[in-house]
Amino acid sequence: MNQSFYTAAVGAWQQQERLNVHGNNIANVNNYGFKAKKPSFAQLMYDNVVGAQADELPRGTGTFMVGADTDFSSNGLADTGLDLDYAISGHGFFALWDPATGEYSYTRDGSFTMAEFYVQGAPDPETGEPTQEARWYLSDGDGRFVMGRDGRLIEVDEDNVKTELPIGIFDFVNTNGMLNIGRNRFVPVEKNGQMQIGQGKLVKGYLERSNTDLAHEMVKVIESQRSFTYALKMIQTSDEIETTVNGLR
Repeated sequence: MNQSFYTAAVGAWQQQERLNVHGNNIANVNNYGFKAKKPSFAQLMYDNVVGAQADELPRGTGTFMVGADTDFSSNGLADTGLDLDYAISGHGFFALWDPATGEYSYTRDGSFTMAEFYVQGAPDPETGEPTQEARWYLSDGDGRFVMGRDGRLIEVDEDNVKTELPIGIFDFVNTNGMLNIGRNRFVPVEKNGQMQIGQGKLVKGYLERSNTDLAHEMVKVIESQRSFTYALKMIQTSDEIETTVNGLR
């Protein structure tokens, strides 16, 4: 079959993938702490891409979206006035610990709350058995707990809730390519390097705005729609050529 048919088919498919990225950015324009993604493409004229739909796309079949890098730039802070809302001015992340899995993840979304967590209490005076004591700690509201500057959980009570809590700010040498695992959370990959103390400043009573540029995203959506239409037109033209050739036999 005419090679243009495959080139156009891959083009239409990849424009749909690009549209999904920009559509997700637009959907999160009002989501505090959200970081927009920017799709990047490679030309299959020069590169073989392995892993697309469990198959290998050969050279010469258009372009392929090799990834969507996260834009960690800031778009300013929003004043909420809430005691458990925090933002970071500058570079860095909040660290979250999941007691169910032991996983650490990182976020710029500081809309925190309080959650109970059971710790080992004093031994029972009669039996000597260890007891479980419930305490309140700073949490993201989804079962994960915020890490303090000393690497421990942050206990919250009526005395310190009005003050600035000792929330830790952590960072990496290179944030490019951090894996987005949903709900504004990221986990580092090998190229991000070792975790280090972040240089950003903690700001109480504020949340970081989404860095989605709505005007830019709308332009990219229109570009994707137009490119998708042109690719479909190319498929139609290729099909008409094949039909004409088959009619001459």
